[in-house]
Amino acid sequence: MPVLTLAQALNTALRDALTADENVVVFGEDVGTLGGVFRVTDGLTRDFGDDRCFDTPLAESGIIGFAIGMAMAGFKPVVEMQFDAFAYPAFEQIVSHVAKIRNRTKGALSVPIVIRIPFAGGIGGVEHHCDSSEGYYAHTPGLKVVAPATVEDAYTLLREAIDDPDPVIFLEPKRLYFSRADVDLAVGAPIGRAAVRRPGRDATIVAYGPSVTVALESAEAAAAEGHDIEVIDLRSIVPFDDETVMASVRKTGRCIVIQEAQGFAGVGAEIAARVQERCFHHLHAPVLRVSGFDIPYPAPKLERLHLPSVDRVLDSVDRLQWNDSADTRWAVTA
Repeated sequence: MPVLTLAQALNTALRDALTADENVVVFGEDVGTLGGVFRVTDGLTRDFGDDRCFDTPLAESGIIGFAIGMAMAGFKPVVEMQFDAFAYPAFEQIVSHVAKIRNRTKGALSVPIVIRIPFAGGIGGVEHHCDSSEGYYAHTPGLKVVAPATVEDAYTLLREAIDDPDPVIFLEPKRLYFSRADVDLAVGAPIGRAAVRRPGRDATIVAYGPSVTVALESAEAAAAEGHDIEVIDLRSIVPFDDETVMASVRKTGRCIVIQEAQGFAGVGAEIAARVQERCFHHLHAPVLRVSGFDIPYPAPKLERLHLPSVDRVLDSVDRLQWNDSADTRWAVTA
């Protein structure tokens, strides 16, 4: 098995997709000669030519509009937005057209576009260079939304996304680009399937993207305090794997959801509601959330205070009711 960084796994997935299907094209800001800000597209223009991997003007709305036309003509565009908060000028195109064309045409047309977005924090980026925008896309019917947390999933999920007949928002955690692991490129679950990253019996932590690392570190720290925590990596926000998440919570009876995005009306709120509705009679405590604060993304020097940390997750673990008697069910400490 090769040892790859997450960025190299994405590059390999793009290479394999370009080789396998001549209709796959890669374009966006600086993805050509430069090879991308994070070098995800390094060498693709050299090896496949500038008609298969090319730079575009710095006009996000134009990039998506161009991709829509190409997809309707039979191509499979894979476009890069460069940074999460830079994608907002294209948001109208995404929610009004990319997400709705299949429905609008009663299935006659599909737009198999993959929109790659480096997202979330942890790199100390300045304004517009770090954001957690997954909630906007997850709220839009017609879009699939995935966020790999491992090097292996970066390859598997991107190949799955490119082969998918529907549009996929592909969220790439910036802080994990240069994480490194052995990768078996022949192994991987499909979009819509969550993964149990750490088995446990006392509580479930649900996370996705960069928060999975925090969840695993928190579970290890909680073990020293006598709590056996199970960690679920969603992998795919939309479609959502109710089966895996609910099976875990029904077993453990407790659930914490982690997200970097601000808490109000976020993906974590949807997960908490689904768990509460489907696992009510199995819960020993309310579902808790650990999220970013309800503020604009902070300046680099304050970022560490905003992002979920092991200490904040352990605080939530301490708030869970650890007495399983019926008389104390739902009790939560202040």
